[in-house]
Amino acid sequence: MADPARARKLADRIKEIVARRLDKGLRDPRLGFVTITDVRVTGDLQHASIFYTVYGSEEERRDSALALKSATGMLRTEVGRNITARLTPSLEFIHDAIPENAEHIESLLREARTRDAETDALASTAEYAGDADPYVKPRELDEDADDWDELDDEASDLADDAEAGGPR
Repeated sequence: MADPARARKLADRIKEIVARRLDKGLRDPRLGFVTITDVRVTGDLQHASIFYTVYGSEEERRDSALALKSATGMLRTEVGRNITARLTPSLEFIHDAIPENAEHIESLLREARTRDAETDALASTAEYAGDADPYVKPRELDEDADDWDELDDEASDLADDAEAGGPR
């Protein structure tokens, strides 16, 4: 197992070599505007997964994938000449779906923002179906003595009913 730092350096070097070679151009007319996004090397440095994106339509993506697949041997030779590893890793090109996923997430976030705005607009004009505060509040009593006397009378009547066996 190689040192993870060494694997990371080798991955960066492979990314640079392949990107430079693609920038110089391959003689394949199917190859579109390809961008190398990431390279991952296995722990034993025997295999490199190269992630790429293609700017264009679905047909251009398919054609570029075929062009990269047919150029894999030539690109592996180029990598072998420019690295200092004992063995040249095998190359595998994998289409990177990050841009499509990011666009999908952006569209979901846009939809969420519009729904939030609609909800806020409805909430600003909404009215309560019942009272604004549905919780029962204690009665507010005036400081008049009559009110207190009435409450005392009611309490004593209730106490008398309880002693007598219930209300009549």
